[in-house]
Amino acid sequence: MRFETKAIHSGRKVDRSTGAVTTPIHLSTTYERNIDGSYTDDFLYSRGDNPNRRALEECLTSLEDGHDCVTFASGMAAITSVIEALPSDKPRRVIMPDDMYFGIRSLISETDIGSKFDMVMVDMTDLQEVENAIQHAPTGLVWMETPSNPLVKVTDIEAVSKIAQEAGAYTVVDNTWPTPALQRPLTLGVDFSLHSVTKYIGGHSDLMIGAVVAKSDSPMLANLRAWQHSKGAVPSPFDCWLALRGVQSLAPRMRVHCSNAAEIADFLNHHPNVEAVHYPGLAHHPGYVIAARQMSSFGGMLSFQVKGGEREAMAVTAKLRLFTRATSLGGTHSLIEHRASVEGSDTMAPPNLLRVSVGIENVEDLKEDLIQALE
Repeated sequence: MRFETKAIHSGRKVDRSTGAVTTPIHLSTTYERNIDGSYTDDFLYSRGDNPNRRALEECLTSLEDGHDCVTFASGMAAITSVIEALPSDKPRRVIMPDDMYFGIRSLISETDIGSKFDMVMVDMTDLQEVENAIQHAPTGLVWMETPSNPLVKVTDIEAVSKIAQEAGAYTVVDNTWPTPALQRPLTLGVDFSLHSVTKYIGGHSDLMIGAVVAKSDSPMLANLRAWQHSKGAVPSPFDCWLALRGVQSLAPRMRVHCSNAAEIADFLNHHPNVEAVHYPGLAHHPGYVIAARQMSSFGGMLSFQVKGGEREAMAVTAKLRLFTRATSLGGTHSLIEHRASVEGSDTMAPPNLLRVSVGIENVEDLKEDLIQALE
């Protein structure tokens, strides 16, 4: 099946008891044993498995062309589990990108993850820097995020994966921004593709789930499944149902997100009050060639720098009428955020930078809103 068909059919079947074509929501926490002590479909207790969660995991596995999927209660729960599930025979050294989701920086600085693991930050766009970091000391895990948040850097997934695997390290790509509709890291040699399903896959800003899709069976995948079951950070049946509903429209939604973002990036790139635009679909972007090779389109996320400083950037957000000033991304509506003020002193974002999640509204309305806000 092709992607659009997988998104609608994978993980779903007509309900056997009622004939319902829409997957029912299974809220039961426990399941009856058969007379011989066995369980129907191996459902025992909802922390261990649930029909809605199983359906979502099967669907995401199919979309990523993977082997298996493990879902968690949030994107951060998935991120934490990937790091902690590193097998005990692997080095505790983790190579991370210098520009990445700020929640990971908080995870490192505010929890014991920072002391349990040797976290090394490098510029993932510089292959020599990546190679030097991996060769400097034994490494267990190499983490990629491409395009990155919020500076929209593009990493060569295939090249970094080859360097990491030659050194015996596992690899993971945070694939939240492009989604499997635009980028499939497992086909480029990566071991795990990670998602905040909360964002584009759910697509409507009304659920919270994280997911990790594995390319193949491995001790690390076994650890992830054990972490899910024993540590209990599992998504609710209703959130899984919402995600499975949302993913059905992922492909057409992403086409509009990408089309709108490309048009807005081009518009901003020519605006006299804009200093710089960060979007991989612009020909002058440093990662344009790589993004064109490993992505089917350039995504719905961009950031731009207003001429001036923080005051001028904040003034633009204050005048916008259709773009909502809010954290998060990937919903149907357009969001804008001043990242430096959110992230604080450790931010990588310049003070005049605004991050935009371009929604699926009419693009002319969005451009008109930006025109009046930037004047």
